[in-house]
Amino acid sequence: MSQIKIFNDPVHGFIEVPKNFILTLIDHPYLQRLKRIRQLGLTNVVYPGANHTRFSHALGAMHLTQQALRVLMEKGVLISEEEYYATLAAILLHDIGHAPFSHALENVLIPNMHHEKMSLWLMQRLNEELNGVLALAIQIFQGQYPRPFLHQLISSQLDMDRMDFLMRDSFFTGVQEGIVGTDRIIKTLAVHNEQLVVEEKGIYSIEKFLVARRLMYWQVYLHKTALIAECMLIQILKRARYLFLQKKLSECNDKLAFFLGIQEQQALEPQQVIENFVALDDIEILYAIKQWQFCQDKVLRELAQRIWQRKLLKLSFLSKEAMAPKLRLFKEKFQNQTGYTEEETNYFVFGESVSNSAYLKQSQEPILILKKDGTLTDIIAASDLSNIDALSEPVVKYFICAPDFVWKD
Repeated sequence: MSQIKIFNDPVHGFIEVPKNFILTLIDHPYLQRLKRIRQLGLTNVVYPGANHTRFSHALGAMHLTQQALRVLMEKGVLISEEEYYATLAAILLHDIGHAPFSHALENVLIPNMHHEKMSLWLMQRLNEELNGVLALAIQIFQGQYPRPFLHQLISSQLDMDRMDFLMRDSFFTGVQEGIVGTDRIIKTLAVHNEQLVVEEKGIYSIEKFLVARRLMYWQVYLHKTALIAECMLIQILKRARYLFLQKKLSECNDKLAFFLGIQEQQALEPQQVIENFVALDDIEILYAIKQWQFCQDKVLRELAQRIWQRKLLKLSFLSKEAMAPKLRLFKEKFQNQTGYTEEETNYFVFGESVSNSAYLKQSQEPILILKKDGTLTDIIAASDLSNIDALSEPVVKYFICAPDFVWKD
């Protein structure tokens, strides 16, 4: 026990962390930054308890990965000590590249930059600092290691990342539909031809897992009030970038200014991006929005005041066919009543779409069930629930955002 540090987690209880380079990673500023990144962005505008962080999620996902690796070893899967710790490092660092407010600002601060690419950049930097100790972890993270099941524990349709965030987000939002039987699922994991599979006796737990994903997406992650708050956050950053490039934005710190100056298709130098990125967190963005409530630009000022004072735009779902005529009507009405230009109106009246599939049946890495006779089958074919196949169909919803007064007749 002297070689283990204990973290007390409200979701999983005691989490054991080995006192080797894993603990060094946890103490590093890159990972400590995740304490200042909310796991669910602005979802706390709906669920007041949703203030948990990417840091606690990283620890929780690592804990579940520890359990899974131990179960697999108990079943005779040979996993070396180096592979064991490299997999823990990879899952611990898998979200290190998240921007402030997590997915809300994905591709906004850095156009066309997914958080996994930033995570890789940061892991490579850490590997240099730690004299190559993360070389194997990086291979596993990228799916380049010749034992695919290690990568699948980190990133797949049945990974420890998803299991932890379902449990954690359910706990902190109070939405019970996200509770899944992680212990049961992990106990039924197995390895077949170096692929992660689930023993047949775990099929019902997998069905529950997929249903929970579907319910949590529409009840929490894509809840329309959280959705409009995050859309407004994006509009604020878009307006701030426009003003910055026009040299009309003075209320902005140097680190945020670096990202506002980035334009589409601009070549980026990783070293410079990393230095500025690791200094950004939710606090920096919130402070900027607080300042922008009093800026000279009326568009940015109103957007900032609305989100700071929770005077959110109204969002309503509608059919794809109804989008265009409704948008034209609303924009005309908004312009007539406010005097905003057509360009300015687009920040307050706009249409978007969201989609979700609980399970991707066309994926190259389906959830495979290992039957008692040793054959493998996809979860859809193995399940006797007709709605499992339906869960694999993408659901697309279209919506319009506009101020309250525009919606009134």
